[in-house]
Amino acid sequence: MLKALMIDDEPLAHEVIVYHLAQHSDIRIVGRCYNATQALSWLASNEVDLLFLDINMPDLNGIDLLKVLRNRPQVIIISAYQEYAIQGFELDVTDYLLKPVCGERLSLALDKVRLRTQKQLLNKPEPQHIILKVDREKRKFSLTDITLLEAYGNYVKLWQGNDMVLVSSSLKLLIEALPNRQFTQVHKSYVVNNVKVVALETDLLTLECGRTVKASKTFKKNLQRLLS
Repeated sequence: MLKALMIDDEPLAHEVIVYHLAQHSDIRIVGRCYNATQALSWLASNEVDLLFLDINMPDLNGIDLLKVLRNRPQVIIISAYQEYAIQGFELDVTDYLLKPVCGERLSLALDKVRLRTQKQLLNKPEPQHIILKVDREKRKFSLTDITLLEAYGNYVKLWQGNDMVLVSSSLKLLIEALPNRQFTQVHKSYVVNNVKVVALETDLLTLECGRTVKASKTFKKNLQRLLS
């Protein structure tokens, strides 16, 4: 799951991106800013993987924001002005889109984001454990032992084979803490450990412990990535 921040002074521009992102379940908008100054303040205490960035904004424009921003995430510039494209690519933005944005063009840009992310992950060691809250105490779990995560209200059922513990977390927050390459969400309520999947028939996954999980149409793209 990639976390994204939208920065644009036009509320309608925000809604256009949100509409198109409905087709991309691995991208989640975690914040919206309507000028560059607000974005700088937000980013001082929050981290994201991707910025959707406008150029022509009051006070500080998008290019100037990139120049002062430390530890920049990936950036997709979305602007009505093509003359800033060279400056944008000199600042290593992932892509530059012209308004009005169409869904197909945004999909191509997001594919570039995913490719860059994969390359970055190849050079980053995967975590071996995760610390979670169980019965008011923190416990360490080996990621290789986790078979399945199942949403259960404000909790998550963490399955290790056929053994289950109830974790104090939402599934959404837990997904953000997991390495993308090792776990795949196949349903709004289920996340599987990739190496624990032993068979797939249409949309039914069989895990090595013998349990089965039905994948949903919403997460079909994730399922295709799992099989590849």
